[in-house]
Amino acid sequence: MKKQFLGCLLLMMAFSSVLAQQSKLLAFREEIFDFGRVDESGGSVLHEFVFTNNSGRHVKVLTVQASCGCTTPDWTREPIAPGKTGFIQASYNPQGRPGYFNKSLTVTTDLDANPIVLQIKGQVDIAGPAAEKEFQLVNGNWKMKTTSFNMGKVFVRDEFMVKEFQVLNGGSKAISFTGQVVSPKYIRVDVVPAILAPGTKGIVKVSYNGKLKNQYGFQSDNVEITTDDELNPIKSITVYATLEDYFPELTPDEVAKAAHLRLTSYNLDFGRVKQSNVSVREVQFTNTGKKELTIKALQPNCTCLSASASKLTVKPGESSSIKVTLNPQDRRGTQTKALTIYSNDPQNPVQRVTLTAYIED
Repeated sequence: MKKQFLGCLLLMMAFSSVLAQQSKLLAFREEIFDFGRVDESGGSVLHEFVFTNNSGRHVKVLTVQASCGCTTPDWTREPIAPGKTGFIQASYNPQGRPGYFNKSLTVTTDLDANPIVLQIKGQVDIAGPAAEKEFQLVNGNWKMKTTSFNMGKVFVRDEFMVKEFQVLNGGSKAISFTGQVVSPKYIRVDVVPAILAPGTKGIVKVSYNGKLKNQYGFQSDNVEITTDDELNPIKSITVYATLEDYFPELTPDEVAKAAHLRLTSYNLDFGRVKQSNVSVREVQFTNTGKKELTIKALQPNCTCLSASASKLTVKPGESSSIKVTLNPQDRRGTQTKALTIYSNDPQNPVQRVTLTAYIED
């Protein structure tokens, strides 16, 4: 009885999947393809995205635009009859591109004006003697390419972004990952494989949740990875990330109705400043959009600077100002710094003001 129920359940799931595919006018077998691990010296890798025309009329693929010159597209050139299949082909060249990749193909057809976005992704590995030269930094018997893990841009949304970092066992004994990690709740760490044989490479997978961090701009955290490495069992490593909001692509009408941050100047000159004097300048800004503007964060790139907005929320058509304070103590000569402004302006959510000063005794 249980086997019959399970069989029916699987049949219903398969039928639902078919219906979901058929509900799309152009039904792709998959819209994201993961190549997995790719050898940099192994030449280009290729995948075909196959689709079925469920529209009831002939459909022609007009263009396929790749997001990077490293990806070469091809596609079915002749019109695809109803019920027939076509393909979109993606060829990725990994040469000179070590590390993680995620590229897109934007497909335009004569069916309607809405493009279809396909994705390819994977991890390019360096092979051969050249690979070991990449691992020059030592952490016990682990050899690494960098002393830290840089996640790059991370969006402030409730999902874990994953990035992989290679390590090499430069010792004469296997190194085991115990599974014990000390990290903030918004960072997860795993090591694959858990046992790394001498002279072999492994992957440290770092997952970062921007929503749980809930801050903006450049962030620095520390993680501790416990191993049985006899030279240095606990690997203390810094994790860097730059957090900003994610905005989906907007229609022209949505852009026109959104909030817009307009600064009066993107350069703020403090002029000549005495080392003993604290100096203050202001930059004005206006919400030229049609929705309420919110300043999410103000982040100077120097401890010598602080910034505050007279209003964090500005209605359409209203203006406000940002006060920037420079404390020149222990600094001399020409100074060039920056203030980064994070807002809910979907077109320009991150804007920077360059700050200059000449500090004299």
